[in-house]
Amino acid sequence: MTTPAAAHPRPTLRREAWTDLDGTWGFAHDDEDRGLAERWYAPEAAGRFDREITVPFVPESEASGIHDTAFHPVLWYRRTITAAARPGHRTLLHLGAVDHTADVWVDGHHAGRHVGGQTSFTLDLTDLLDAGEEHVLVVRALDDPLDPEQPRGKQDWREEPHGIWYHRSTGIWRSVWLEEVAAQHVTAVHSTFDMPRARVELSVRLARRPAPGTTVRASLRAGEEVLGSVEVSAHETRVELVVDVPAVRNTQDRDRLLWSPEHPALVDMDLQVLEGGEVRDEAASYLGLRTTGIDRGHFLLNGEPYYVRSVLEQGYWPTSHLTAPSEDARRREVELIKELGFNAARIHQKVEDPRFLRWADELGLLIWGETANAYAYSPRAAALITAEWSEIVEQCRPHPSVVTWVPLNESWGVRDLADSLPQRQLTVALTALTKALDPSRPVVSNDGYELMGGDVIALHDYTTDADALRRSWASEDSAAALIAGRGPQRRRPIDDAAVDLHEGAPVMVTEFGGIAYAAQGTWGYATVSSPEEYQEKVASLFDALHASEVVTGFCYTQLTDTLQEANGLADADRKPKLDPAVIRAFVTGRREG
Repeated sequence: MTTPAAAHPRPTLRREAWTDLDGTWGFAHDDEDRGLAERWYAPEAAGRFDREITVPFVPESEASGIHDTAFHPVLWYRRTITAAARPGHRTLLHLGAVDHTADVWVDGHHAGRHVGGQTSFTLDLTDLLDAGEEHVLVVRALDDPLDPEQPRGKQDWREEPHGIWYHRSTGIWRSVWLEEVAAQHVTAVHSTFDMPRARVELSVRLARRPAPGTTVRASLRAGEEVLGSVEVSAHETRVELVVDVPAVRNTQDRDRLLWSPEHPALVDMDLQVLEGGEVRDEAASYLGLRTTGIDRGHFLLNGEPYYVRSVLEQGYWPTSHLTAPSEDARRREVELIKELGFNAARIHQKVEDPRFLRWADELGLLIWGETANAYAYSPRAAALITAEWSEIVEQCRPHPSVVTWVPLNESWGVRDLADSLPQRQLTVALTALTKALDPSRPVVSNDGYELMGGDVIALHDYTTDADALRRSWASEDSAAALIAGRGPQRRRPIDDAAVDLHEGAPVMVTEFGGIAYAAQGTWGYATVSSPEEYQEKVASLFDALHASEVVTGFCYTQLTDTLQEANGLADADRKPKLDPAVIRAFVTGRREG
């Protein structure tokens, strides 16, 4: 794939005819929630939008041009768009993410509603457009800052950030774009690589029930090398295709085609929908030929044990918050993680932009896919996270870099799990649901402690005494004793009611470290006062885990300082606190002397 593909807002399903709607929009706060009654969505209500905002940056951020961090639960956006679909084509509006509930109007007509702040959604505007090419697009965002049942992640419920929580991200925070498509077109494609059978299984979703004579064609290429192609008849909106890849059958030569962090080979995929032999839709995608799994205490990549060296990635920037300030920033973030010696990143309490995941695909970085969790349990909270998580898995599945799913972190939203049957059932249900939606990737049921099944024993240990950390994880016996007790976080590592924990589950310390070296008033699990002390402290913690005979992966907290949480290996501007070569040495365990 070429570099421009990474800049497309949906890199795994690209067409030529699309229009970027990022940039200047009209904007208004609606603190008294009068906009619906006063019809702010009507074209003649332009005067209500008394400010301008730069989309896709949230109004709390400096990059938006608003930079107002106070509580504003209702926001309105407005802009003029140009759209005139050709006969037989549709005009689609894509919104990358709007936190948390979005209503959309075009020319005063309600186009649809979406609930969930972490996922993208698409609306067909075609039949709502008034005459002419100029149209008025309006978006209303509702995001209650005090609602603990709503998935919030690291967004603070207090007006000013404290502890490990950050400013809120309200409203539009990922790209908005228009796309012109044929009436019959591909809406999604997922792939599964069957390495022993040397084939790729594709599941293609069509926009509508296919007419008689409709076929779907897929072809795979590695550069100029054609790996395989197939064309099948379409009888339902879901079309299953199997593409044989003969080049993989030579097991002594197939490594050149397999995807890994050390060799991030991507395969281009061309898709076509044909009706009566005539091409109606063409789209470009890509995939990685790689497998993941669990066996005998190891995470497997392409059938072989793989040691996971991960870093906690908050994905937060000083001037633009949860939205990267630029495409270069997204690429540089992945490059920085790799330069520091990590081969993986755990995206923490957010869902990353598809373009970030594209750079992880292209540059070679394993991703643990997580989501924002709620702070309180209720049936409504359970329904909200279940619906949103289902969308997240669907939307992130096409990226080969995503190798593990993490629906819950440290019992957030199910804090009384040990004593509450409904909360335990939700945890088990999310794990089972994830496996039902995507059986090809391992699942961590509840990262940190109180594991309720899943495939990885993923525990957090913020012991900042390196000798104590070393003793805890030195051997199978010491680790077993820790896991059988209350654990390093003083909560049961594995809940007594846990079911279906993978028999060969690997043991990983998926949060540790958190050492702060920064100004007074910042926060960390431990604080040091000099670069020399910082280097010694952090290096000794990595050494302790590298010395373990049972730990098969780790995740260091964290990549960058974020507001008052100053425990990053780099500062908030992405400048490493030590020579990157020094950090790389203790991350990889390849220290000299």
